[in-house]
Amino acid sequence: MRAAALGLALVLALPGAGRAERLIYEGEEAAALRCSNTLALTAMALSAAELISETEKEIMLGVTVRILERHVSGTWAQKKRALRVMRDRRSLEETLDDYRRNAPRCLGQFPIN
Repeated sequence: MRAAALGLALVLALPGAGRAERLIYEGEEAAALRCSNTLALTAMALSAAELISETEKEIMLGVTVRILERHVSGTWAQKKRALRVMRDRRSLEETLDDYRRNAPRCLGQFPIN
């Protein structure tokens, strides 16, 4: 999931901010957000279908948090807003397909250690 290949930018208005003060995630940060979103939604879906344990779900969600901490700038509120934007742009099916294709690459591109 190369950042350049994604061509993805997330534009988020900050509360009370004017047009000039928008936060834009692009390139590597947008790719990290996409990976985080994919891991988090997949963890929730697999857990809901009882295909993974609660512990496995928590580990996947922990990886998501670490990717956001290490590879995405901004406040937690800004990151959470960006994840909502990402979530709302794709269906669960598209997200699960993304996980199947790109999870190993995500973890290699955005190390958490």
